[in-house]
Amino acid sequence: MGVGIACGCALAWLTALSVFDIRQRRLPNWLTVPGAVVVVLWAVTAGRGEPALLGGAALFAGYLLVHLFAPAAMGAGDVKLAAGVGAMTGAFGVDIWALAALGAPLLTATLGLVRRSESTVPHGPSMCLATAGATALAVV
Repeated sequence: MGVGIACGCALAWLTALSVFDIRQRRLPNWLTVPGAVVVVLWAVTAGRGEPALLGGAALFAGYLLVHLFAPAAMGAGDVKLAAGVGAMTGAFGVDIWALAALGAPLLTATLGLVRRSESTVPHGPSMCLATAGATALAVV
């Protein structure tokens, strides 16, 4: 699969996830799980399987810990999405992974400060935006 097609598919996936999370305040399994599988399959075929799997597992584990200790702060959909976006950014190296992993909570915190009237802010769009931005730095 060409880089342009892969980037287009990834962007469509991240956009669909963001729109769904903003509208429904949840990330459905039918979007998170198959997307993560496709990302890992792409990484394996591109020769980046090991760093993708490590990135996905590391981000999944971190988000799972937050979800287990503070379920109101982190939804299960965010945990499942972390596997896919962690794999996507991990495929491009630790620096890209770290940029997205740190960027997502910073974006959500900033949005929370700006939109003080809302009790919660969906985290999925921040995860998707940070992933797209960090990945773009690696691809361009």
